[in-house]
Amino acid sequence: MRNFNEPFYLVCGYGVTGTAIIAGLCQRGIRSVVVDIDQERIDALKMDDLPIRVPGLCANASLPDVLDDAGLQHATCIGVLALTDDDNVNLSIAIASKLLQPERVVVSRTESDVHARNLASFGTNHIIDPFRAYAEYLSLVAKSPYMHLVYDWLVNPYHRPVSSVYKKASGRWIICGFGRFGRALYDDFAQANVEMVLLDDNPAVLEGYENTVLGLGTEAETLLKAGVEDAVAVVAGTHNDADNMSIIMTAMEINPKLVTVVRQNLSSNRLVFENSRADFVMEPGRIIANRILAKLKTPLLPVFIERMQHHDEVWAHTLLNRMSNIAGDRELDSWSVKVNEVSAPAVMAMFEQDMTVKLQALMKNSRDRRHSLPCFPLLHRRDGELSMLPGELLELQPGMKYCFAGSHPRRAGWNGY
Repeated sequence: MRNFNEPFYLVCGYGVTGTAIIAGLCQRGIRSVVVDIDQERIDALKMDDLPIRVPGLCANASLPDVLDDAGLQHATCIGVLALTDDDNVNLSIAIASKLLQPERVVVSRTESDVHARNLASFGTNHIIDPFRAYAEYLSLVAKSPYMHLVYDWLVNPYHRPVSSVYKKASGRWIICGFGRFGRALYDDFAQANVEMVLLDDNPAVLEGYENTVLGLGTEAETLLKAGVEDAVAVVAGTHNDADNMSIIMTAMEINPKLVTVVRQNLSSNRLVFENSRADFVMEPGRIIANRILAKLKTPLLPVFIERMQHHDEVWAHTLLNRMSNIAGDRELDSWSVKVNEVSAPAVMAMFEQDMTVKLQALMKNSRDRRHSLPCFPLLHRRDGELSMLPGELLELQPGMKYCFAGSHPRRAGWNGY
């Protein structure tokens, strides 16, 4: 660690989430260091074919001395990611990080409301709850299908095709399993006025709610009581993968036109879920990874996603067509640019000569200025003011920040990233 002279992230936990995040960081040329208590995972890190060397330490990341050994107080450490599958360990990592280095960015995953409040109480920068995140994502299917697809293209590396938009997703949704995931869905769906029927085999958790059926939904009789024959969607959201697969298969036998959502709890069952023919597979680890990468690689992207939901479906459909024209079936990437000496030195030099520079100058191919890159601006920020989808003829000024969408900036030929 003493030899590090480039910015890096300290990543605690090399499971599904950590693996995806480190691969994404390496793709961007960003260094990282891993701490994991499982030696097999550290061995897997060494065997993974990563383009950048990632040092790994087998140790308990909840111990402050271990974090210090892994580079927490190193001058070029820019952030700590607490990604273990133990909420108490993540809480300990976040507390130690903020006490030892308050200026460090700290990102933590959690699946507990109590831990989420504790993390927020001492300044954790980003708290990712996979159930809340997926509920927000899924609620767009029911209320704004085109907006949902825009969200999917911006956040998920393997986005859904334009043809998959769910134009008939309004109607009754059957939610099987009313645990933490089910309650998160209920909260978001209720705000969107989505009709729901709740299923669970524990009568205590259904107490006080309307439109409930006692049972898991693994049997046809229970699903029929919930009205599966004329429902538009079923969510298999229990904590048991076998039950979830049974729910989906039984529901599709009764009503093949259903939109199906299934929760995957164990990464070892991935092959089964990939072949389940379910429309949506909710895997917490990958949801967290996509959310965190979006925040780290493009800080303005979450701002754009929040603001875009104030627009209507016509606006979203138009934006989706623009994205499709740029990326086709390829991954749509995003990146941020700040007009300063580091990111845009040529533009700053032109300012010194009292020259006017348009936004389109940032979209030119550095290898051939006669051609533009396959990208377009999503967001413009200056002095706290935001502008959605700014025009390419907008005049640049020092300090402006922009968020672009398009092909990967390095592959596309933009070397200012």
